[in-house]
Amino acid sequence: MSARGKEIRQFILRSVRNHPRDLVTFVAKHFEITRQAVGRHVRELVDAAEIEAKGEKKERRYALAVLSKKVLKLDLVGLTEDAVWRDHIKGMLSDLPQNVIDMWHCGCTEMVNNAIDHSGGSVLTVGVERTAIDTEVDVFDDGVGIFRKIKNAYDLEDERHSVLELAKGKLTTDPQSHTGEGIFFTSRMMDDFAILSGEVSFSHKFGEADDWIIQREHPDSGTGVFMLLENESGRKADEVFGRYAAQEDDYGFNKTVVPVRLAREGLEQLVSRSQAKRLLARVDRFATVIFDFSGVDTIGRAFADEIFRVFARANPRILLIPINASAEVVGMITSVRSVSALKAPGGESELK
Repeated sequence: MSARGKEIRQFILRSVRNHPRDLVTFVAKHFEITRQAVGRHVRELVDAAEIEAKGEKKERRYALAVLSKKVLKLDLVGLTEDAVWRDHIKGMLSDLPQNVIDMWHCGCTEMVNNAIDHSGGSVLTVGVERTAIDTEVDVFDDGVGIFRKIKNAYDLEDERHSVLELAKGKLTTDPQSHTGEGIFFTSRMMDDFAILSGEVSFSHKFGEADDWIIQREHPDSGTGVFMLLENESGRKADEVFGRYAAQEDDYGFNKTVVPVRLAREGLEQLVSRSQAKRLLARVDRFATVIFDFSGVDTIGRAFADEIFRVFARANPRILLIPINASAEVVGMITSVRSVSALKAPGGESELK
């Protein structure tokens, strides 16, 4: 097969999930080729059992075929994460590139270990499903629920605030045994990562700035973690770790990106000092804090002042960087920072 043909087929496989009904039209338009030419590739992928076709003609829809699948239930008591990886997961992924295996090794052992050490449950369910383009690993436990446990451990107002804390990283309910980095780094390695627990669903997609929080109408007990990664991903685990190091060649977890919008509840505006303090909780553990203002068009003066004057003056060693900020947000931050430079005779800022 020509390089062009391989490129088209890979694109078809990557497009199936988002274009199950208009797959042929979408691919033909992308490559500027005929529907008939795309149709030949699609039929050959169907014959190779890499995609499935359902329905007739106009009602036809396509889906990635499941090439291999495993679901197992394990007793959490006495379980070790390395045994789960070695005995049940690794063999299904052994032909993948080493960098992909390394990311799966890290992600699977971290998530299984969380269930063993923190869930308080009795049963672990692990599912592995592989297609021609990607692999999904799901980890479920029947314990107390991760967001509820974080809420109780940190005395938060509700379970949604637990997601904000997870997004910052370095969060653990057992600081003597864990660094709190596992979920954060795993979510950044995967193409698609989600946690469902209690009243809240949290998800992160690679390459997107936003983390998403969804209030669930029908809360479940326990915790479900969903991880999806392309079989030919070019990422490497150490590159993901390095992205959150504060300085080049510093592989400590010294930098965090804080999604500012997660401090907001519903449609409320970010105007108060209490909202800012919620956002600032635990960020003093980092050397560099990047505040991502995506989805936030405006902020109040008290909110900005608490972060960029009060906290900044109390923590001069921490570098605070706003990104993706609107002109109005930039203006507010600039305003409070400039006031911070004005000194009253006693050395205090004139801002009250």
